[in-house]
Amino acid sequence: MEHPAQVQQMVRDDLIEQAAHTTWGRTHGYGSIQSYQDFTQRVPLQTYEDLFPFIQRMMLGEANVLWPGVTTHFAKSSGTTNDKSKFIPVSKVNFDDCHIQGSWDSVVLFYQLLQNATIFLYKNLILPGSLTYYEEYPNAKIGDISALMIDNMPALGRAFYEPSMEVALTPSWEEKIEKTAQLLAQRDDVGMFGGVPTWNLILFRRILEISGKDHLLELWPNLQGYFHGGVGFAPYRKQFEALIPSQSFNYLEIYNASEGFFAVQNDFQQQDMLLLLDNGIFYEFMPLSEYGSSNPIVLPIEDVELGQDYAMIISTNAGLWRYHLGDTVRFTSIRPYKIIISGRTKQYINVFGEELMVHNAEQALSATCQEFHASIAEYTVGPRFFTSKEKGGHHWVIEFEQRPNDIEAFAEKLDLNLQKINTDYEAKRFKGMALERLALTEVPKNTFFQWMKSRDKIGNQNKVPRLSNSREFVDAILDFVKH
Repeated sequence: MEHPAQVQQMVRDDLIEQAAHTTWGRTHGYGSIQSYQDFTQRVPLQTYEDLFPFIQRMMLGEANVLWPGVTTHFAKSSGTTNDKSKFIPVSKVNFDDCHIQGSWDSVVLFYQLLQNATIFLYKNLILPGSLTYYEEYPNAKIGDISALMIDNMPALGRAFYEPSMEVALTPSWEEKIEKTAQLLAQRDDVGMFGGVPTWNLILFRRILEISGKDHLLELWPNLQGYFHGGVGFAPYRKQFEALIPSQSFNYLEIYNASEGFFAVQNDFQQQDMLLLLDNGIFYEFMPLSEYGSSNPIVLPIEDVELGQDYAMIISTNAGLWRYHLGDTVRFTSIRPYKIIISGRTKQYINVFGEELMVHNAEQALSATCQEFHASIAEYTVGPRFFTSKEKGGHHWVIEFEQRPNDIEAFAEKLDLNLQKINTDYEAKRFKGMALERLALTEVPKNTFFQWMKSRDKIGNQNKVPRLSNSREFVDAILDFVKH
């Protein structure tokens, strides 16, 4: 926190030195890189498709490709806008010094913020994905990052964890949720839980159904905290507050992806997160205005500015080099460096020059829900394109957990809140000259879950796409409802 540029330089130099004798390192002259300028000149920016041929060789057991040694663990990530699974290498050092280290950093910060924290006095609930083996090289394990972490949990840690390893790694999500619910509905000693909000809500509702309790504190009176991440939490907060009606319960956001553990909230009152600079990740930042450029400007951390949206570029201790992560972040502080996740490079709407990011959408949605005493289960947004008879606009498809009394008034207010938050959207909406007011279609409860299930997209690594520059997801969901 006190010497960020120096720490990041040390991380970069260490990564380059360790990888100097790999296939990648020899090809790109890592042995003679002396500066950041050398690094950026010799190593072009990489997408997953660029690195996949090297990753595939690693999955077949080849050593010293992108990172020293043989990598036997790969985190499966389907992303949010790409139907194809991605397989992200997780080296031993990446696992220990990034993912595990980031987890401990989160626990340390939780204890620092909550002096009476008792995480290790009670059970901790985390519902991971499942594991499998790569058919062409069975020594390689594949699963989402939570499953890999649970599978490698030290024996000492298992004493504080629920459910059992057998249940936790059950391949079927529906079976896993049912077995976990049956188990935990009988227990009274859960103190903390973690994971993606969607799946926890499904689990908790089933637990309350089995136990006959009205809320979780009747069952687990010692609940203290929730470590959440993966998706924006604002649309889900009201549902969790109903399940856990306590002012003393604490929410801590973490930014842990398949590629690494990047950031953690360090203040319960502030929603931004402290960027972790010393856990094997070298960060670079591309201004969002440069995205798609043939020769984009990319900045080291010391050159970023407050309030700007940046696509995050990472080099990791698993062999991802100058890799487009796909997330966009915005800096809220530079002493120390703190961020919010503002969206995805492929998840925004800019069809009409409005530059609507996920962060804008969720902020407006949260404010509107609060005013109308409503809550959201899931949502997605796409454009309504210009026609000869109509101007363009946005089309929101929403599944309400608690619906507002007046859907039309809700849509009107949501549109006004978007204008307050996003000046580009406000300009396009001025007197309806460029954009019409947003359209809102309500879909029945459980629609998004069943739609994701129909696409074989359930589990922690699969998330409902929020914003898209096309109507792909909006039309797919509406077609699903019709049939």
